[in-house]
Amino acid sequence: MIYKIFSIIIICLYTLGCENHNVNKSNKLKFKPEKKYSNIGFALIYDDKLKNIKKLDDRSLSIYHKSLKKKSSIKITNLKNGKSLIAVVKSNREDFSDFYNAVISKRIAEDLDLNHKEPYLKIILISKDSTFIAKKSKTFDEEKKVAEKAPIDGIQINDLNNNEEKIKKISKEKFSYSIKLADFYYKNTAQTMISRIKNETSLNNSKIQQLSETKFRVLIGPFNDIKTLRESFEKLKTLNFENLEILRNV
Repeated sequence: MIYKIFSIIIICLYTLGCENHNVNKSNKLKFKPEKKYSNIGFALIYDDKLKNIKKLDDRSLSIYHKSLKKKSSIKITNLKNGKSLIAVVKSNREDFSDFYNAVISKRIAEDLDLNHKEPYLKIILISKDSTFIAKKSKTFDEEKKVAEKAPIDGIQINDLNNNEEKIKKISKEKFSYSIKLADFYYKNTAQTMISRIKNETSLNNSKIQQLSETKFRVLIGPFNDIKTLRESFEKLKTLNFENLEILRNV
């Protein structure tokens, strides 16, 4: 009798242990953080004069991107005025310079009031089940329908008339950007990276920015013109660094 009772207790404890294990396992899966793509840099505003790039409708809310999947939903923000919108990746097969984080339509540039000479923006990948997407999807569909019906000439005229004064005002600001290579936990690692840059490229304007006790950022710059910035960016890309970002006034 005692043996039977003891056996029942052992079985119950084992069952509870399995249940707790499954619960813990499911919780780990449920709360596992999702790694999202984010990049800050310059966009390329589509123009019919661009070679080897498939036409991007002036009225669309679509972009070309090199690494994000087709039909991915993204949030684009003009970092100079805080304006943002949702767009969709139309293709990741178009060939354009790595200096640009995306090719965007004229409609997107207009809606965000981007400076055409300095189209500086941030791109964030948004998961399809995101609450942000759920709230904005209806608005996005409505805006898309309106854009498709709007005449191209109208968009071009608005772009010239409404943004001319804003572009002139923004162009007076000093051009000052740096290339963010990466953030490191140890300062020694950051210093090793700077040594590599000096040895493998002709770039000598690198520096370490200490953000906290355990965060050291390697920057190249600053650059005072977009031509030099682009040339330096392309030199760094030959070393196969991932997701280089361009930061303003650092």
